[in-house]
Amino acid sequence: MAQDNQQRRDHAAHSAAAAGDAARLQLIETAGFADYALLDSGAGRKLERFGSIVVDRPEPQALWSPRAPEREWRHAHAVFSGDDEEEKGRWRIDRPVPESWPVKVGAATMLCRLASFRHMGLFPEQMPHWEWMLARLAEKRGETPRVLNLFAYTGAATLLAAAAGAHVTHVDASKKAIAWAKENQAASGLTAAPIRWMLDDAAKFAAREVRRGKTYHVILVDPPKFGRGPDGEVWDLFTSLPPLMRDCAALLAPGAALVLTVYAIRASALAFDQLCREVLSGRGGSYQSGELAIREASGERAVPTSLFTRWSPA
Repeated sequence: MAQDNQQRRDHAAHSAAAAGDAARLQLIETAGFADYALLDSGAGRKLERFGSIVVDRPEPQALWSPRAPEREWRHAHAVFSGDDEEEKGRWRIDRPVPESWPVKVGAATMLCRLASFRHMGLFPEQMPHWEWMLARLAEKRGETPRVLNLFAYTGAATLLAAAAGAHVTHVDASKKAIAWAKENQAASGLTAAPIRWMLDDAAKFAAREVRRGKTYHVILVDPPKFGRGPDGEVWDLFTSLPPLMRDCAALLAPGAALVLTVYAIRASALAFDQLCREVLSGRGGSYQSGELAIREASGERAVPTSLFTRWSPA
């Protein structure tokens, strides 16, 4: 009887923990902004407007049927086709598209391009994270806030933070991506902003910053599933992320905040939530974990894009 009672208590405890896990996972979405809209989605595709350019791209999670008339899809300037697993392929240009064109994102101007990996240098679903970061920076009093942006790509978060008055360290392993980010910096009128551009492996850089005793008030981590550093360093999300996150935890200044975004197939928001809770254990504060999504312009459906965890001290 005592053993049965204990088993029931253990089961109840596990059930309560599972319910807590489910309750803490949430959906954060954006309806777009003036220069971006998700026009329609379905049949494994999404129709989007970036500034004045409309593109038709693969979206395997759009399992439903498109709602917009077929003629609207035919009016896209460019259509991407290729191997979705590797994200490699090519664009078919159906209407004139400039080599690059401006897309306004808050205080930043991003120069979008039709890249060979189906991206255009901007991830609009990140807008809620950028707004959350700016709110954290606005709360900072005293010293100038310091932001560390790891896997920073073309620098939307970097430029928004710099425009808000932060000192930003932008780290990316791609020379091409940093050059693109600097073009965005010039287009945004932020050439005098205090941005430190680091062509480096994110994990190695973070480890060195720990040894130097550096700290930051906001840390952004947006890793790929797989990648290579400038010296051939191999990045594998599931083996490389835990030690990097431990270093990021050591780099957080008092009162700092952290955002982890993961674009990973066959992964769970709960897994990344629990990793962040482990590396930040003992710090208290609040966590938010779940999925990012973009809602269609009609407001009826939302396309999931990535997983995230955010932490702040209160």
